[in-house]
Amino acid sequence: MSASLALTHLVPLAKELDEDKVTPGVLGFIVFAVMALAVWGLMKSMSKHMGKVDFEEASDDKPGASGKAAAEAAGKASGTPKPQQG
Repeated sequence: MSASLALTHLVPLAKELDEDKVTPGVLGFIVFAVMALAVWGLMKSMSKHMGKVDFEEASDDKPGASGKAAAEAAGKASGTPKPQQG
């Protein structure tokens, strides 16, 4: 019975507010603040983990393989005939 009695006392208080005005209220602020803190924490963690990454690009063992051999490999893949030297 006490819940229904409390509800009947709160209903007149709600009628005093403007019915055309909708605001997020305290709950909306709390949810937004928690989400903002979560994003900040995730970004800080990501930054820390990215600082630990040590990336080195693999280099070719053959120094002359980049020029002529790459062009020939591209020609074979595309189906174009190799030019004749002569």
